[in-house]
Amino acid sequence: MTDLALVWNADAMAADLLLANGQLATDDGMRTAILISLFTDARAADDEALPEDGGDRRGWWGDAYARDARPDAGTARDRSRIGSLLWLLSRSKITAQVLAQAKQACDDALAWLVRDGIAAAVRVVVEAQVRTGQQTPDLLAIAVEVDRPGGPGRQRFDFVWEASTATLAATSPEPA
Repeated sequence: MTDLALVWNADAMAADLLLANGQLATDDGMRTAILISLFTDARAADDEALPEDGGDRRGWWGDAYARDARPDAGTARDRSRIGSLLWLLSRSKITAQVLAQAKQACDDALAWLVRDGIAAAVRVVVEAQVRTGQQTPDLLAIAVEVDRPGGPGRQRFDFVWEASTATLAATSPEPA
């Protein structure tokens, strides 16, 4: 799979296209797909509590026109939806319950990789981290391990997300 390479800019708190030698760089790995899947805001269901006042349920308008707009087996979530619901945790204190919700949000957002045959398996680990000088956990460490069915084997992608500011730090993939 070849995509235009996205690189996370922590100062701007956004992903941007990468230019290399005056041309748009491409990414032959999974990094861009995982970045979009996890850190694009999926639309929240009408019954989900929002982290901020107002009625913005976010999401990508194009999801309304998806060809495969039906729920995954065992869930009410639209299987063709782009993004994750991590944003719903943006004002949450990091507890065991929030870690479980974050893992579920990541699992849901990455399920398409297996369903579409791009990965044989995807494993997500979400852990709380304490930033230097802090007393309580204020960061989510998200590790994504992808087994490719016919590619370079297993790859691991690590992200650190600060929920209170939606700041993301992404590291390079490593062979697992």
